[in-house]
Amino acid sequence: MRIILSRKGFDTSNGGIPSPILPDGTLLSMPIPSDDLLTFSDLRYGEHTYREILRQLSPNRQYNKCHLDPDIRNGIRIKTIPNWKPAFGQIGAAQSYLRNRIKAGDLFLFFGRFQETVGNITEASLHFDRNAPILHIIYGYMEIGEIISSDKIAEKHYTWHPHGGGKRLNDKTNTMYLPTETLSFDKNRRGWGTFDFSKNRVLTLSNKTATWREIPCLLSELIDKNVTNKAKGCGIYYQGIWQELVLKESDIADAWVNEIF
Repeated sequence: MRIILSRKGFDTSNGGIPSPILPDGTLLSMPIPSDDLLTFSDLRYGEHTYREILRQLSPNRQYNKCHLDPDIRNGIRIKTIPNWKPAFGQIGAAQSYLRNRIKAGDLFLFFGRFQETVGNITEASLHFDRNAPILHIIYGYMEIGEIISSDKIAEKHYTWHPHGGGKRLNDKTNTMYLPTETLSFDKNRRGWGTFDFSKNRVLTLSNKTATWREIPCLLSELIDKNVTNKAKGCGIYYQGIWQELVLKESDIADAWVNEIF
């Protein structure tokens, strides 16, 4: 089994703020702003829309349409989708990197940029704890059950997914990933889902921002990509813009996954 670290959700360029770690420990990854049809008002956490939550966290910003991908949190749409299934899509250079490197049975670990919040959503007092660090945290996962190439996506009727319809269908690199029913290494857990906050899911090194902990399977020699560790002193820092990192198969990587779950 290969592990794919996949960076998703709000950051400084997309959304302008971190995604929130809610007071109950929920890692609520915010889908990036886009020109897709879905809006932040179409999504909810409990009784509150994502737009309401974002208005509390960043009242001076306007958030309208969003790119919900990966779609791995069930029940967040106000208008439910008949026969909804979790799915993840990729396209362009990121998909070209993944192609021929991964297959069914491999595992996506989705991570993003998060910060703790305090206050109460219902009382409209939710806000970031400015004393809390901004961290890269693994918030979700998907074991690949099926890979659908661009010429087959339309036949699968995933038109509600941003990679399942519209303009992306014209791109030959457009690809969708669907999960297994259960994890191959834990049949008691679904093949997809989200995590709550836990220290063992934090990638960021203490007192750092972009530098990660020296997790053995994330060292450059175990990454299937030409990357150089630019960290000064201790830690790991892979410079540049990237969305996906494929780890080489190893017992070290398997052991790390077990720690995360």
